[in-house]
Amino acid sequence: MVDMTEKKKKGPKKLERHFKGVSNHRRIQILLLVARSPDISLDDIVGEVNGNMKTIAEHTRRLMLAGLVEKTYAGRTVQHKLTPYGRKFVEFIDDFSSI
Repeated sequence: MVDMTEKKKKGPKKLERHFKGVSNHRRIQILLLVARSPDISLDDIVGEVNGNMKTIAEHTRRLMLAGLVEKTYAGRTVQHKLTPYGRKFVEFIDDFSSI
């Protein structure tokens, strides 16, 4: 009988997808910003990180594809918030950066 309380571990391919999502300093910066400001708009992210709109949009797209950020559309704005995996990565980054 299989213990249903035991969590299934992610395989290397799925882990790679998440790690590639944060494999850039700007994406890490954006991930931490979204953690501090849930539902932040793309315009606000661009202003906070002082970046180019197209570049930041691509970084948020990659974070979304990695399963770390989710986007919701509110009229003409796009809001961003962390997924459960995104929250885990923020915890990891916080722990790792304080070593």
